[in-house]
Amino acid sequence: MPLPLPLPLPLPDAFAQVVISGPGGPDVLVPATRSMLRPGPGQLLIRVAAAGVNRHDCNQRRAGQHHDGNPVPGLEVSGIVAGRGPGVDGWPEGTPVMALVQGGGYAEFALADAVLAMPVPKGLILEDAAGLPEALFTAWWNFFWMLDLTPGEFALIHGGTSGVGHLALQALSRLGYQVMATCGTKDKVAAATGFGAAAAFDYHDADLARKVTEATGGKGISALLDMSAGAHLDADLAMMATGGRIAHLSPGGGKVLPVPLRALMQKRVAITGSLLRPLPLEIKAQIADRLRAEVLPMVADGLRPAIAAVFPLEQAAAAHREMERASHIGKILLRP
Repeated sequence: MPLPLPLPLPLPDAFAQVVISGPGGPDVLVPATRSMLRPGPGQLLIRVAAAGVNRHDCNQRRAGQHHDGNPVPGLEVSGIVAGRGPGVDGWPEGTPVMALVQGGGYAEFALADAVLAMPVPKGLILEDAAGLPEALFTAWWNFFWMLDLTPGEFALIHGGTSGVGHLALQALSRLGYQVMATCGTKDKVAAATGFGAAAAFDYHDADLARKVTEATGGKGISALLDMSAGAHLDADLAMMATGGRIAHLSPGGGKVLPVPLRALMQKRVAITGSLLRPLPLEIKAQIADRLRAEVLPMVADGLRPAIAAVFPLEQAAAAHREMERASHIGKILLRP
C-alpha cells in the first residue's frame, strides 16, 4: 500500500529566507524574515526541503537583484506542498514535489507555478530532488528547442560535471544520444565518462578539436552546449560539423564574443544562446511536460543528481564560495 501523505503542518506567520543586500561577493547574501506567502492563481506554496545553487544565482548576486525586483535567489526547490492557489487541480497538501521557481528558492517557503512542478519519483531522496529541475529544464530547452538535436548527431557539453552537464549526460545517453563532454581536470574527465559521456576530454588540451573530431569518426559535433562564455570558440568551430549549432548558457559578465567569420561561414555554424528565467511560462510548461514523460521515469534506471555539498540556508554565502571555486562535481544544495 502507498504510504500516507504527511499531515500538513500549520503555516507560521513568518519564515526565514536569504536576500541579496546589494551587488557584490558572497557576503552580500544575508538572512532575513518575511511574512508568509500566499499562493496566487495557478500557484503552489512549497515548504522547502532543499534549494539548488546555480551559476545564475551567483550572477544575480553580483548584479545586486534580478530585474524583476526579487532579492531572493534560487531557481529550484524540492519540498512538500503547503498550499494551493485558485485553479490548481491535484497536488494535495503534503505531496512531495520539486519545481522550477522564478527566484525565491533560498527560503523556508517558496511559490511555484503548478505547471512547472513535478512529482518526486520513487527512490529519490526529497532533498536530492532539488538538484534536478533547473538542470533538466536547461538541458531540454537548449538541446531540443535551441539546438534541435536529432538522433545520429554528435553533441558536446563544455562543463560535463557541472550541475547541468552531469544530468544532461545521464539523461541524453539513456535516450541513446551520442554526447561528449569537456572538463577541467582528470578527475572530472573520469566522472563525465561515468555520467554517460561517450568520450570526455580536458578542455585545456591544445589538440582538443582534433581529438573530438576523431572521436566522432570525422563527422564533427552538431550540437554544442557551452557554459564557458566562448572560452574555446576556435576549437569549437574547428570541431563542428557542417550546419552545426552552438548554444551559450553563460554571458560571461557581458563578454563580447569575437567570432572568426571565415571559420563560421565555411561550416555554416549557427551560434545562439538563451536565459532560462525570462522564458514565457507557456514554453516552460511545454518543457515540463516533456520532462515528466521522458526523464522522470529514468530515475528508476538510476538517474540521480550528484550532490557535491549541502549547506544550511544561513550559510548561503559559503555555498556561493564553493560554487565559484569550481572544484565541485554535480550540485550544491541549501537546506533550510
